Amino acid sequence: MEKELSEMTLEELWVLFPIILKEHNVEYKNWYEIEEEKFINLIGEKDIARINHIGSSAVNGLLSKPIVDILLELKEGCNLDIIIDRILDEGWTLMSSQEEPYMSRVFNKGYTKHGFSKKVYHLHVRLAGDWNELYFRDYLIDCKEVAEKYGQIKSELIDKYRNNRDGYTDAKSDFILQHTKEARKKYGSRYKM
Repeated sequence: MEKELSEMTLEELWVLFPIILKEHNVEYKNWYEIEEEKFINLIGEKDIARINHIGSSAVNGLLSKPIVDILLELKEGCNLDIIIDRILDEGWTLMSSQEEPYMSRVFNKGYTKHGFSKKVYHLHVRLAGDWNELYFRDYLIDCKEVAEKYGQIKSELIDKYRNNRDGYTDAKSDFILQHTKEARKKYGSRYKM
């Protein structure tokens, strides 16, 4: 009998869902826009501060995991419990939840006990803020040489960390932090609300 995802160890999940890097797919933007529209209809504009396509799949020409990352920022005072229930009812799976140092819920869609679906998403739900992911994305879009270097780093890491998502993420973190800091200098408080 096959195990359900909830019954698998982290290591088993990493084997089932290895890190795969692919050339940019022009359809990622369309995948994002479809989900964005669904969230506007599901949650309502009164509770949404901002929705953005983040991560490498948001950067044309950048090697990325075939996953569309979405940052959904909610307005202060929204009913988080109702919003989470609505997201879950739409087939998303809650992967992580935290309150400190800031409220964050991470959901995914497109993971099955047989592997990845054709379309895979990560949804990052937070209260509206000045989030690093937005600055890093914009910096990669504007600075092609930095995006190329980032793609090269990811390519170099893939063999070592194919089945270790945490190790892969940690190995990129210094580069991401350095260039996010540069992006914040360049863009000022572009995303401050």
